[in-house]
Amino acid sequence: MEQETAQAGRAAARERGKTVGVAVGGVLIGGGAPVVVQSMTSTDTADVAGTARQCRELSEAGSELVRVTVNLEEAARAVPEIRKRLLDAGCAVPLIGDFHYNGHILLTKFPECAAVLDKYRINPGNVGAGRLRDEQFATICKVARDNGKPVRIGVNGGSLNQELVMRKMQENTDRDLGLTSEEILAECMVLSALESTELALECGLSREQIVISCKISRPLDLVALYRDLSRRTGQPLHLGLTEAGMGTKGLVWSAVSMGILLNEGIGDTIRVSLTPRPGGDRREEVYAAWEILQSLGLRSFAPSVTACPGCGRTTSTTFQELAESIQGYVREKMPEWKHVHEGVETMTLAVMGCIVNGPGESKSANIGISLPGTGEAPSCPVFIDGKKFTTLKGNSDELSVAFRRLVDDYVAAKYPRRERKVLAAT
Repeated sequence: MEQETAQAGRAAARERGKTVGVAVGGVLIGGGAPVVVQSMTSTDTADVAGTARQCRELSEAGSELVRVTVNLEEAARAVPEIRKRLLDAGCAVPLIGDFHYNGHILLTKFPECAAVLDKYRINPGNVGAGRLRDEQFATICKVARDNGKPVRIGVNGGSLNQELVMRKMQENTDRDLGLTSEEILAECMVLSALESTELALECGLSREQIVISCKISRPLDLVALYRDLSRRTGQPLHLGLTEAGMGTKGLVWSAVSMGILLNEGIGDTIRVSLTPRPGGDRREEVYAAWEILQSLGLRSFAPSVTACPGCGRTTSTTFQELAESIQGYVREKMPEWKHVHEGVETMTLAVMGCIVNGPGESKSANIGISLPGTGEAPSCPVFIDGKKFTTLKGNSDELSVAFRRLVDDYVAAKYPRRERKVLAAT
């Protein structure tokens, strides 16, 4: 039912005119294509080796587009070498250049950078002021036009065009419209995106080269803003709660806001903007995007692992350790599996902690294990496709090795190798 609701929402969105498709490298955004996952590097782009490595890691984790900061000449010089190293490593993930303040200078001064990037992100709130704003925005659009590249016109609540804000505030006062400051800011964000889109079209870009976004950091405001934006444009929408925050807060706020919109068919590409822990894993934002889309039935990226939350019946930590181990193993193997085994992303696994729901959930998964709870016999039945297959015993490390082996065997047996399909077709 939830999947049908989500699909109905996207069908309704297409009927409202969401038919423009924008090609970014080999990835289509909008045009009825599945919602695309993207992420952004946290490295200094001038660090060629570090940035290329993180781009590759994000791509292997499931990011279908990767954005890099291009803020200095050193960064612009580095982009072509980053692209070369990625291609040499067999990674063709489309690269997006993130430009603020000086994009018009960098893109014209470093034409090779402009040529190898697959898309440019422009923030109309900081591309310039007064007369220079339109001129400098137009410069970037013309570089995109001449190189055949798409752009994202990305409006942010924290860097909104203040001249537009002041004008709308004054209009609210003069005409006694009674709008709140939040309502005025939301209207300004939508106007900035729409007016910038028209300017980009005047500069020679086509509608098939423009993605737009309006990002703020409050979930309900984001929902209202994108509902309005989706009614007023047919351009594909980049969706994200900006500055979502760290850990649980960032995950929950992003999932709530984007989940509502995606279920209504709003949003064509998403990024989960999580603040990483010091030394944390940037790929966490990719995994979060996966889970949001999979929870709504919109995409399948990787096998899902069901695990119980634990209670007084599960005083052992064995099921927790095993669940963490299996989740990590699935993520580790997916870069290989997705290129070799067709359909493996739809596989389901279960790691349960006691007899209450353990056998039932394990039977419902493609492969599941039910660990003993407090006072239960020290044995772990394993179910494959609803039938008991074997019983495992041992500590968490021993169980992990044995269960991983069963998972590997299941993948090899149940999901056809892509090479065989190609050979059969020839």
